[in-house]
Amino acid sequence: MSREAAFHADLGGGSRFEIAGGTVAGTDHLAVGRPNQDAYAFRAEGGCLAAVVCDGCGSGARSEVGAALGARIVTEQVLAALRRGGELASPDTWEAVRRGALAPLRELARGMGGSLAEVVSTYLLFTVVGLAVAGEAACAFSLGDGLIALGDELLQLGPFPGNEPPYLAYGLLDRPPGGEAPRFTVHRTVPASAIRTALLATDGAHDLLESSSRALPGGGGEVGPLSRFWDDDRMFRNPDAVRRRLALINRSTARPEWKEERLVRESGLLRDDTTLVVVRRARPERA
Repeated sequence: MSREAAFHADLGGGSRFEIAGGTVAGTDHLAVGRPNQDAYAFRAEGGCLAAVVCDGCGSGARSEVGAALGARIVTEQVLAALRRGGELASPDTWEAVRRGALAPLRELARGMGGSLAEVVSTYLLFTVVGLAVAGEAACAFSLGDGLIALGDELLQLGPFPGNEPPYLAYGLLDRPPGGEAPRFTVHRTVPASAIRTALLATDGAHDLLESSSRALPGGGGEVGPLSRFWDDDRMFRNPDAVRRRLALINRSTARPEWKEERLVRESGLLRDDTTLVVVRRARPERA
């Protein structure tokens, strides 16, 4: 069953995971009335799990469309490749995922009419950061920038030269930037049993990292480390808990300074749209 909320994934053989996700618009986007251009999706099927976060290109006027579609499409194509017996460590598997994801995007872009390059640049540019688990193997992959935490290991992806990450939809163009269509990168392939906790994030999470020791706007403690998102059981009990925590970190507040007769304003700490998917092995008491 496809959901965009906390849920359990039973992959068989006693392998169970809890998954939660959330997203908030960045303060820079809110300031100019732009929508949140991030998206996420996750799904488990046939003993396999796929989870993805996507970040729409900031210069694309409607790239939230591509991010939302891309998150669902890439998740499905990962599961489809695994259903066909694809191995996570094989480049052929990820080429199949790439081609499989481009096919519906190509059909959509052609159906929208006009210049293909204009449709792609306006609607369909997004990055991908993901996790896949199948049988006894798991891997973290990406196409573009973002952040991956596998237990205590933190992988910061990017920035890319000119702050221009590769985008999957460049593969729709006859002449993609750089001359070649971007491919997925597999960053880590590990035994599935080694996955105890994992976090996938769009590049807005860099602000989350840098703010870990800062106070929450308006008070209420510190932002805290990324591990809070997988250590706190509440993140997996309430489908909206991850988003609420991000919103708390990114709220703007005003408090009165009575003696000085003025308002002290505090801005949210996440300038860019920020999206997380958090995965942890189901704990015995919740199995």
